[in-house]
Amino acid sequence: MNERSASLSSLALHKFKKNFWGVLSFTVIATYAFLALFAYVLAPDATENANQMHISIHSQPPGFEVTMLSLPLGNHTTSSWTDWFTGSETTVEEIPVAVLKQEGNQWFYRPYDIDGAEIPFVPVLYKGAMGLEESRFRESFTSQKTFLLGTDKYGRDMLSRMLVGARISISIGFVSVFISLLIGILLGAIAGFYGGKIDAAIMWLINVTWSIPTLLMVIAISIALGKGFLTVFIAVGLTMWVEVARVVRGQVIVAKEYQYVTAARALGFNDWRIVSRHILPNIMAPVIVISAANFASAILVESGLSFLGLGAQPPTPSWGSMIKDHYQYIILDKAYLAIVPGIAIMTLVMAFMLLGNALRDALDVKTTSS
Repeated sequence: MNERSASLSSLALHKFKKNFWGVLSFTVIATYAFLALFAYVLAPDATENANQMHISIHSQPPGFEVTMLSLPLGNHTTSSWTDWFTGSETTVEEIPVAVLKQEGNQWFYRPYDIDGAEIPFVPVLYKGAMGLEESRFRESFTSQKTFLLGTDKYGRDMLSRMLVGARISISIGFVSVFISLLIGILLGAIAGFYGGKIDAAIMWLINVTWSIPTLLMVIAISIALGKGFLTVFIAVGLTMWVEVARVVRGQVIVAKEYQYVTAARALGFNDWRIVSRHILPNIMAPVIVISAANFASAILVESGLSFLGLGAQPPTPSWGSMIKDHYQYIILDKAYLAIVPGIAIMTLVMAFMLLGNALRDALDVKTTSS
């Protein structure tokens, strides 16, 4: 039995590796997961939520470069290993500058202006910069900063916001799918195994939940529990369990008539052991496929809620909220501000859908065992 299971698993894995779109989609998902996990390590703006604003350079195109003056704020903090996950505290004030000049021992800068206006010079008040020669001053307090994906309407680095925002989309998939599997497998297994009035009661609950539009239910739960991405995680998970429960119920109804279940009953095993140790491991293939599709659905629902203002709240970056903030820029020759997060959502959702199709083909018992 174990040898046959191992053989079928190896055949399914071999078949999955031969599926080009399956491997490609898995690679895309793994890349997004890596970028999300190490977002603050890779992001040019490693501050919490990548929220450093520079209004004077707002809505700049990809590849925009500017000289950045960095002045210490005096709140020196020791770096910690947790900074890679939570972001670091802002310790310097970054000022985009157009021109720097020195008069005596005092340094002055002209703030950058999008329209090229000659703004009056402003003195650099940091004492550590007094009397420094130009080479040492530029080496210590200035840098040439490039915004690879440009800046948003608040002058924040789009690349950093995209990387940190990937965490919301990836985590909403994991948490909501986990919740849906936890509830769906439990209720579906109980309904399918015991049948009768228990099955009728659970099916009534499933049908009632199924009849309510998903987005409407998520909005209602979000309003009831309050705004925030943690609430969205719970709300999306509570609306996605019905499909899992229906599939598990149907699979259990068929599987409980198999001979290995009859043998387990004859050996005196209790119902919990029969379901958890014998039935569920043999019906997980369709559940895995559904989970991949639910990942994609969860990402779309979260993006829609963030677009409506019910998802992650500012300043927490979210791809949906980034589209909301910039969709009006499409008619102002700055469409990339909304297109970039839109493409990210589209590629991640498509990758999960293609992965689900590949898993469906690889886990098909008839084709795998043939």
